[in-house]
Amino acid sequence: MEHTVKISVLIANYNNGHFFEEAYHSLVNQTFTQWEAVVIDDASTDNSAKIIQNLIRGDKRFRFYQNKKNKGYQRTVTRAIMLSQAEIFGRLDPDDVLYPKALELSLKEHENHPEVGLVYSDVSICDENLRILYHHESFQIESLNEKYYLLAGEIGAFATFKKEIYHRAGGIDPCIKRAEDIDLYIRMCETAPVKRIPEPLYYYRILKNSLSKGENGERSYFWHFVSLINMAERRNLNIEDLFVEHFIEREEIIPYRIRRNNLIKLVKNSRMLTKIWLKTGREL
Repeated sequence: MEHTVKISVLIANYNNGHFFEEAYHSLVNQTFTQWEAVVIDDASTDNSAKIIQNLIRGDKRFRFYQNKKNKGYQRTVTRAIMLSQAEIFGRLDPDDVLYPKALELSLKEHENHPEVGLVYSDVSICDENLRILYHHESFQIESLNEKYYLLAGEIGAFATFKKEIYHRAGGIDPCIKRAEDIDLYIRMCETAPVKRIPEPLYYYRILKNSLSKGENGERSYFWHFVSLINMAERRNLNIEDLFVEHFIEREEIIPYRIRRNNLIKLVKNSRMLTKIWLKTGREL
């Protein structure tokens, strides 16, 4: 490579090649140029691999890999981290887009705050055509209080990690399904300070079949609660008190919006919750 790589951008793709061109252009148009992109196709069943390879052909900043069998998002991202060359990395979903200064501003915060393990920004929530619906303003997490363990979207979709602190925090847990990002963010907050950039740097596309919408969203709530159980065990906190204080339906707005139908699903999964509590999720 012509320049030393300062940041690795990780793209795990599964059947999203038809969106990839916009993600690709958002990378090549970054104001900061000393980056690499590690792109892994997770055995897509469409023509994603061909689309991606045609777009990145000739650009040595992109490295493309394919899983022989579908491994799932968590294991694909973990493989991309292992393959990355820079000491700082961030994830870009193939159906999303970066603001032009996303890498520049993120790296600046890492350089100005060497003690920080995670830098995150606000995010623009968009429809399927990338029309902005609204800007989500996050908050700066200062301590290990309810703001850190009720992280529903508060660490935005674009987060960049110092690799050394990421590994110290334990990395991505493949046993945590659908909420592996929240679980990781919680552990990153426990390991080192985190830093918010108070402006949107990421266009997050909402799709009809998104992993965070509809029934999938309800299942994500469950896995967020699994992450909370693990967090409570690590910190010797009373998970029942956390549940009653933050997750029981009341007249006011609930921080994580778990409603009665979600609680019913949690009750139906009570045996699994017991197993998680006893075995810390390793048997799932």
